[in-house]
Amino acid sequence: MAIDLDKNYVKAQHFIECLPYVRRWHGKTIVVKYGGNAMINEELKEAVLKDIILMNLIGIRTVLVHGGGPAIEEYLQRLDIKSDFKNGLRVTNEAVMETVSMVLVGKINQNTVSEINRLGGKAVGLSGKDGAMMKCRKKYAKIADGDKVHQVDIGMVGEVESFDNTLINNMLDDDYIPVIAPIGTDGDGGTYNVNADYAACKIAAALGAEKLFLLTDVEGILLDVNDKNSLISSIKASEMPLLIQDHIISKGMIPKVESCIKAIEDGVNGVHIIDGRVPHSILLELFTDSGVGTMVTKE
Repeated sequence: MAIDLDKNYVKAQHFIECLPYVRRWHGKTIVVKYGGNAMINEELKEAVLKDIILMNLIGIRTVLVHGGGPAIEEYLQRLDIKSDFKNGLRVTNEAVMETVSMVLVGKINQNTVSEINRLGGKAVGLSGKDGAMMKCRKKYAKIADGDKVHQVDIGMVGEVESFDNTLINNMLDDDYIPVIAPIGTDGDGGTYNVNADYAACKIAAALGAEKLFLLTDVEGILLDVNDKNSLISSIKASEMPLLIQDHIISKGMIPKVESCIKAIEDGVNGVHIIDGRVPHSILLELFTDSGVGTMVTKE
């Protein structure tokens, strides 16, 4: 069988072009928040997990934080449990919390770990309750009413107060990929549902991550949701609250944007909102100059 030298040469050139980026990110910590269609579509799921494995194998300390909204919604409907949202956060009573824990920890987390291991990576599944890593207090939704903002009780939803990175760092030192379900605990052993974007932000800050990637089902932040050409490719964190105030950002994008702002404030060098519907979007963002989404930067 003849060897196509021209084709192989092109492949080799692609590898060489990646060398500066590999050098740049080697030894750095990158946190990826995984959710949306990238978790549902089997082709996209495999592409994301292969990206994660490749990052790990070339020496990037990679942490995967996953959500699971569609799967949670499916199980709640099966069990005929009603659930509502306030400002993009799921109102969580005891029945909802039990379902959230079952789906995130018992199903999605373990399936993701198994798939990474099957594809040749080394993954370990955890929730924020393991080792009491993710300490929480009760979170309230903020609802605007004219000039006033009201706090609304949304049940067993947690706001992360602190994250103990000892266990995660030990795993990263041993070249494992930690896969984390966003379930937290308080000092009394209570269980809290934590928005995965918020959780990823806190974990990235606690680990001193170089970058945080938030996979979404949109191209990034759009000035006009009906116009894909209105993508904001780069924005300062200080400019983002105005986008919420002007309702350019709303609903489920609010937690993502607030996570971006908080992560930058807490020392993460860059946050990227990228389209998880694009195969290998993480690698495109890491190993090319153009990128594929919205980059949030410091001043």
